[in-house]
Amino acid sequence: MNRPDDRLHHPQPGRRRYAMAVEYDGQRYHGWQRQRDVDSVQARLENAISRVAGHPITVTCAGRTDRGVHATSQVLHFDTAVSRPEQGWLMGTMSNLPADISPLWVKPVADVFHARFSALSRIYRYVVLNRTTRPALQRRRITWWRWPLDEIRMQQAAQDLLGEHDFSSFRGKDCQANSPVRTIESIRIQRRDDLLFFDLTANAFLHHMVRNIVGTLFEIGMQIRPEDDLSRVLAAKERSAAGITAPADGLYLTGVRYPETLLKTQPVWPQF
Repeated sequence: MNRPDDRLHHPQPGRRRYAMAVEYDGQRYHGWQRQRDVDSVQARLENAISRVAGHPITVTCAGRTDRGVHATSQVLHFDTAVSRPEQGWLMGTMSNLPADISPLWVKPVADVFHARFSALSRIYRYVVLNRTTRPALQRRRITWWRWPLDEIRMQQAAQDLLGEHDFSSFRGKDCQANSPVRTIESIRIQRRDDLLFFDLTANAFLHHMVRNIVGTLFEIGMQIRPEDDLSRVLAAKERSAAGITAPADGLYLTGVRYPETLLKTQPVWPQF
């Protein structure tokens, strides 16, 4: 029996499917998703690609980012009956976008490819400036945390989140996902001088899940919470059991992994 969303997997007859990767600075957008009366990344991209195609285009992304969240390699797909060379789609789309959104590449893909449903995993990086003075040049593209953080303590604590769990304790109140169960493949926390990098890979993420995990790890890194507290937080299945929601400024969607038979991709790390 076909699932209700099966019709979304294939373009209409006479149309071809393209995948596109884009990067964007999310600080002036109300997130990825198109919404009435506010500016969004999706609306900007649909307008730009539609101008190149000469007809209305709807795009579907791998994972919707929240207000203020950035991307270095968001993946989307769109369908069109219009034939254009890849370079034509790329440069034409870029010329119709504001400077804070840019396509990285465009490729024709198989009809069965779906930017969201074909994805095996998503990769996010959260970037923190951990020093007593605030950033001037990187503000709103990085999170400033003035209190000392112990990255070794946070890395050890984060291992309790690996694998499949009910992540209700890290789920935002507006989350619309049908299930809170997700599988985290890896969490890696690294320091480079005053910069901390939190890299999380999972099959999918709930609304605010990355930011709620990072906010809770902040409290462990400051020794406000015990190092083994995350098991208790998971078991509680209550948002109140976890820590703060870390600011959006430091969060980047850096990559989406697909079966290589459908699309080969590599994460793109933000440069600091």
